[in-house]
Amino acid sequence: MKASFVFLLFSTVLYNVTAAQNFRKPDKSPMDMAYFPDHFAHDRKEGEKAIVRVTYSRPLKNGREVFGKLVPYGEVWRTGANEATEIKFYQDVDFGGKKVKAGSYSLFTIPGEKEWTVILNSDLDYWGAYKYNQKNDVVRVPATVGSLSEPLESFSIQFDKKGDKQGVLRLAWDTTVAEVPFSFQ
Repeated sequence: MKASFVFLLFSTVLYNVTAAQNFRKPDKSPMDMAYFPDHFAHDRKEGEKAIVRVTYSRPLKNGREVFGKLVPYGEVWRTGANEATEIKFYQDVDFGGKKVKAGSYSLFTIPGEKEWTVILNSDLDYWGAYKYNQKNDVVRVPATVGSLSEPLESFSIQFDKKGDKQGVLRLAWDTTVAEVPFSFQ
């Protein structure tokens, strides 16, 4: 009986060690989500539904020069890391001055020193911007570019409320922030 218990215990430990080795390590750029209205905001009304959600991965600066080097100016960027960033509108919106129907889109950007182009594309569920196809762009809108007072280590996306039915999408990393206004009914 004692030998059976020791064998069972040994087998369980061995199985757990072996099973743990089959899992891949965590991503260096973890996945995150941003919502509008912000699900964590103190002024959010109870039961209020999301208007927009963005799912993206957060690369780190790690001492690197980000815009103009790691992320080249004038080239399509997946706007984060890993899989292409996706944005979901739960209702029709005016995004940067252009009408966008409710639905899910990939979100790409073309960073520039003074202005960015933000792209909503109908292609979904693929890695990076390697298969980006401009023919499937739904809209392209300009984003204003500003500077942050402190460098931001992780690429971040957030929404800010700018009125009763208005907000701004903010994309920030290192000392750069790009913003696109939007409104809804």
